[in-house]
Amino acid sequence: MSLNYESIIKQMSLEEKALMMSGKNTWETVDFEKYGIPSMAMSDGPHGLRRQAGAGDHLGLNASLPATCFPTAASVANSWDETLGEEIGTALAEEAVTMDVNVILGPGLNIKRSPLCGRNFEYFSEDPYHAGKMAAAYVRGIQSKGIAACPKHFAANSQELRRMANDSVVDERTFREIYTTGFEIAVKEGKAKSIMSSYNEVNGVYANENRHMLQEILVDEWGFDGYVVSDWGGSNDHALGVKNGSHLEMPGTGKSGMHDIVNAVKNGTLEESVLDQRLDELLRVIFATHQATVDGKGTTFNKEAHHKLARKAAEESIVLLKNEEQILPLKQGTKVAVIGDFAKTPRYQGAGSSLVNPAMPPESILEEIKDSGLTMTACEQGYIRNRKPNAKMVKAAVEAAKNADVVLFFGGLDEISESEGLDRAHMHMPVAQDELINELTTVNKNVIVVLSAGSSVEMPWYPYVKGIVHGYLGGQAGASAMLNVLTGKVCPSGKLNETYPLHYEDTPAYEYYPSKERSSEYREGLYVGYRYYTTVGKKVRFPFGFGLSYTTFTYRDLTVDPEGVKFKIQNTGTVAGTEIAQLYVGKESDSVFRPLRELKGFARVELAPGEEKEIRILFDDKTFRFYDTRTDSWEVETGTYQIMIGSNAEEMLLEGSLAVNGTVTEGGYSREELPEYFSGEIKNISDDTFRRLYGREIPDGSWSGEIRMNDAVCQLYYGKGIFGKIFYGVLRILLKISEWQGKPNLNVLFNYNMPIRGYAKMTGGFVTMEMAEALTEMANGHRIRGTAHLIKAAVKRD
Repeated sequence: MSLNYESIIKQMSLEEKALMMSGKNTWETVDFEKYGIPSMAMSDGPHGLRRQAGAGDHLGLNASLPATCFPTAASVANSWDETLGEEIGTALAEEAVTMDVNVILGPGLNIKRSPLCGRNFEYFSEDPYHAGKMAAAYVRGIQSKGIAACPKHFAANSQELRRMANDSVVDERTFREIYTTGFEIAVKEGKAKSIMSSYNEVNGVYANENRHMLQEILVDEWGFDGYVVSDWGGSNDHALGVKNGSHLEMPGTGKSGMHDIVNAVKNGTLEESVLDQRLDELLRVIFATHQATVDGKGTTFNKEAHHKLARKAAEESIVLLKNEEQILPLKQGTKVAVIGDFAKTPRYQGAGSSLVNPAMPPESILEEIKDSGLTMTACEQGYIRNRKPNAKMVKAAVEAAKNADVVLFFGGLDEISESEGLDRAHMHMPVAQDELINELTTVNKNVIVVLSAGSSVEMPWYPYVKGIVHGYLGGQAGASAMLNVLTGKVCPSGKLNETYPLHYEDTPAYEYYPSKERSSEYREGLYVGYRYYTTVGKKVRFPFGFGLSYTTFTYRDLTVDPEGVKFKIQNTGTVAGTEIAQLYVGKESDSVFRPLRELKGFARVELAPGEEKEIRILFDDKTFRFYDTRTDSWEVETGTYQIMIGSNAEEMLLEGSLAVNGTVTEGGYSREELPEYFSGEIKNISDDTFRRLYGREIPDGSWSGEIRMNDAVCQLYYGKGIFGKIFYGVLRILLKISEWQGKPNLNVLFNYNMPIRGYAKMTGGFVTMEMAEALTEMANGHRIRGTAHLIKAAVKRD
């Protein structure tokens, strides 16, 4: 294969080429002035740039430059607006070039396998098609300004607990149809120039060195022509990663990564021609993105314009979940009691590596309500974040509620409830909030709950409140956006990107999430989110794709042809509104198990009162396909497919069918061998059944008797060494303190879930791999030998 930069690469020594494959520091690649190779800077940025001004870290611990804090991906996904995604991506890029950033590390494409994943606020959807379309839009916007987007985390990364020391055990069909399809869309339609590999293993092989993923799927099948970067500290065997399709190890590991590559070339396990190819692919992006930051140097971005865009994004993403007796929108002059700590101190973004330093002060309800036309009769805090109910506060809130026409309760998940590095233990909101809502409904029948959260929650108070409005995490302009919806200045149009089950126990992965000790078994298979609930007829609180409006819509006249569908939607209400129509496809078969229906397209349409429009949604290469493990390729089963148009995953308003001449006449699965996967009843899959689906032996997911390099620090409790137990104990104490304070300690969480080899990957060469090996000896009770080994290794390091 020819090299674009062969003239440069030929001049470089083996050591110089190897050095390029690891970072220079936390955020930048190595530069070589003598070859004209500039450094390339990367920055977190799924919903706002986090370009650190001083010392770099990847957890958001140190201060970053001011940037617009847009609504998170979980919020914007509710808009189902690809144009909006492009606009946000463009704005992110406009800010990036002013901060000398060449690559934005986002968007996040993890599938919401479980509502408990602590990082769900960073991800788009439980559906791969929906997620992929939104991600591709972000990518197009970001790359329109000459820099690169980096969709992450590739792939099957569904939990924060032991995320760096966990093996995702997933059958190939599920892996391809659910966990990689979103990335496929981002690569093929968005033309992403970078991909971040995930921390975890996939079927026993770390993602960053997984040839099947990085070469066979990403490059050979999808035509990816960019570079792959490890998640920070996620490189296990750097030389093996480069051999199998990875390029860049981040952050910098001193000269450790260089030595790994050089030794591999010299001992013949890595061909130098492969190293040259990887370097050439990396250089393409380095040079392609360099000019944009040169042109942006010394410039500024339009803070006001981006703030307005953040407000627009929040408005489109707000979901009206309940509107009993049309209590909303609120009329001018309505007397409202504002209850809840979130009204004063909003929860507008998540915690972790995506933490943004807002360019403009985050809005609050208490400030914005002054110009809303509502009459605020009282404001009470009502509860303390992350604390038990406070009787005095509850009493004051109840008294305030008695004298108002409407009670506006502001709450949701607090900072400690969802964060990078920390999964939720349950789906409840804080007890103090749930109990306060119940108390308020006893003295005022007009209670409206306004939620801020990055994922679904249980709602035991649902029957007793008149209205529920969900803003998710609405960014720095979320408060004004919410008031615009509450007062009718904006007609709500958002629809949920995920199902809201009645109880956590109802979720398909309940029995399997988060994991065994060493592995996560994806026994639910294809039945993620609505794919499970609709197939088995499980009642939910709100289905995927659900959202109410202040107006009404009717659907009619569906026609189906080989290219797609046509139908009409009319606004039958009295105000202008936007409807999101959803195309679902299903097929009954005795040889291919499938969910009852799957999302295959959607259309967002704006309509004036009485206006009617004809909608056209085209089929694509993903509409009828399934992944056939017999041929290791995508196939289409011949037969009749059900074509359904719905306003959400449960409510099908128009139905038709289409006979399809496929590539295979049958799919090779048997109802007798996999009855649960044909019925969707996957809550208690046996070992034998999962083994048949998986197609190989299920790996032993239990921890070994000894601490190994790829075992997480939290396992030190089980080691034989006293120092490891003490370190574990200190971390547990620090975690308890952070829980009490109500704010996640990201540094502690990262250390708690990090494998021991991570200390060699995250310290810039201060700790070498040999030193990490010595630490494992000590953790296994070999204090003298381990200490001697540690001292010897420390003396040897560069």
